[in-house]
Amino acid sequence: MMADMAAHYPIVKSTFEEASDALGYDLWQVTQDGPEEKLNQTDVTQPAMLTAGIATYRVLEAVKNVAPAYMAGHSLGEYTALVAAGVLDIAQGVKLVETRGRLMQAAVPAGEGAMAAILGLEDQQIIDICAKVDGVVEAVNFNSPGQVVIAGAKAAVDTALPLFEEAGAKRVVPLAVSVPSHCSLMKPAADALSETLAAMEFNAPSVPVIHNASVQSFSDAAAIKQALVEQLYRPVQWVKTVEVMKANGVEKLFELGPGKVLMGLNRRIDKGMGIMAVYDADSVAKALEAL
Repeated sequence: MMADMAAHYPIVKSTFEEASDALGYDLWQVTQDGPEEKLNQTDVTQPAMLTAGIATYRVLEAVKNVAPAYMAGHSLGEYTALVAAGVLDIAQGVKLVETRGRLMQAAVPAGEGAMAAILGLEDQQIIDICAKVDGVVEAVNFNSPGQVVIAGAKAAVDTALPLFEEAGAKRVVPLAVSVPSHCSLMKPAADALSETLAAMEFNAPSVPVIHNASVQSFSDAAAIKQALVEQLYRPVQWVKTVEVMKANGVEKLFELGPGKVLMGLNRRIDKGMGIMAVYDADSVAKALEAL
């Protein structure tokens, strides 16, 4: 994660050093050398992903005047967007998502929850099938047309999977995750997160940040905090998020940080937009040309 970019841009390592100082351990070392079991713990993965996204944003800022019209992030990425927009500094951000990860895992112990991607069905078909199953199973990520992620109690998710296949789903893909994010099982974690957020100072965002659940942007600290609480147990409306940005004049989308998942989703949502993923030195160079 990020090694290629760090070799060309020292600000990557210095950003990870800031995060490490706040967390009390060497986050860069964990991302590079593992152990993988530690990196896969959600209270470690979340700070790592946030730091990687901010490091990438800082790389672009250091070379060129970056003036985004909007920011948004998928799931954990919403926190990265808030840090990039100046609502929180990176030390606050990594500590907050570390706490978020711990609260999520405490709400549903490992092995008791599950998530799966459903490809090739309409959103309403998936919602209706979930409603027929006993136990908690819900549509939680509306990622792109024809791709929805479900989450809930493992037994309920397992019961639902063959029903999607019977309904004609092209693929049903169980996901390797430790917690069932964005479903109602996360309500206890959300309640506890609300207490943590209440004690924090938030700034007004320098750039509008579109929130996952409401698909709205807020300047008021209390409204931003409430959006983060709701995001834990309400669906990620990524299709609507991209559509809102397009409707407000956005022509180019840049995915910042490891991986290219959002680039693929964004292209399925709107092929007409300029869409790039920025994750290594080569993609940084291409993004700087496009900005």
